[in-house]
Amino acid sequence: MAKEIGASKRRKTAGKGKKEQIGGAIVAIVTPFKDGKLDEEALKNLIEWNIKSGTHCIVPCGTTGESATLSHEEHMRVVEITIDTVKGRVPVIAGTGSNSTAETIMLTNHAKNAGANAALVITPYYNKPSQEGLYRHFMTVADECKFPMVLYNVPGRTSVNMLPETVARCAKNRYIIGIKEATGSLKQVTEVIRLCPKNFIVLSGDDFTAFPIMTIGGRGVISVASNIVPREMAAMVNSFKKGNFIKARQLHLKLFPLFNALFYETNPVPAKTALAMMGKIPTDEVRLPLAPMSEANIKRLRGVLQELKLVK
Repeated sequence: MAKEIGASKRRKTAGKGKKEQIGGAIVAIVTPFKDGKLDEEALKNLIEWNIKSGTHCIVPCGTTGESATLSHEEHMRVVEITIDTVKGRVPVIAGTGSNSTAETIMLTNHAKNAGANAALVITPYYNKPSQEGLYRHFMTVADECKFPMVLYNVPGRTSVNMLPETVARCAKNRYIIGIKEATGSLKQVTEVIRLCPKNFIVLSGDDFTAFPIMTIGGRGVISVASNIVPREMAAMVNSFKKGNFIKARQLHLKLFPLFNALFYETNPVPAKTALAMMGKIPTDEVRLPLAPMSEANIKRLRGVLQELKLVK
């Protein structure tokens, strides 16, 4: 009964966060595991550390959160833990995308009812839909769920690129409020910004393009690096917003080696390895088909962390 009452309270605030709050340094938070199971305490501790460090929003169950290997029950639990731990201090953008439109609707409705502020919805992977298929997928989810959605375009993961013209079509729907753009192409991001409404939120999907994308009108980044250096990523975005472009650029250049190091192997393997080295999570455990980081790359990663004085 207590759980139902809690869920009822969360539903009243679902999607209530102002659109203007979606932005900044947004952590795509890892999902800690221990002996094959979700480590709830480690997740709560990571969330608290991020909020205290100035992170502007939390994204549970994204690619970095290993959403592809979470059961539905685990996925929902991670979203609920995040919302309950955050307690409204920052927005929660729950990853809810799938290569099934029906499954996406189910997960998005859960996030809405649990009290998230928005959903992050990836382009369907493996199916390789046409641009028309992408448009119909997102419009169906938006119309069925009636909940703020941030699209997620990452061709390197999905084998399909959502073109700026398709994004602009989707942006006409009141519930589709923005996009996480992870093509790595400033040309494509510029076209998205040019074609979409002025209040449409464009977020970098890669740490290394966060600073450049903000210079052309982006509102921040959904970040892997914020798992490791939340304070520094928040400082970079805050400096930019305050007009201190020199400081923002300095932080971008300082952190650039880390941005690269976090992709020495498939994300989130390096991020979890770094967090374990730093003592922020008990283990660097990932789920198959991901494998632990190689010794050679662990050594390279440690060197980058040492340069930033994150480990001894």
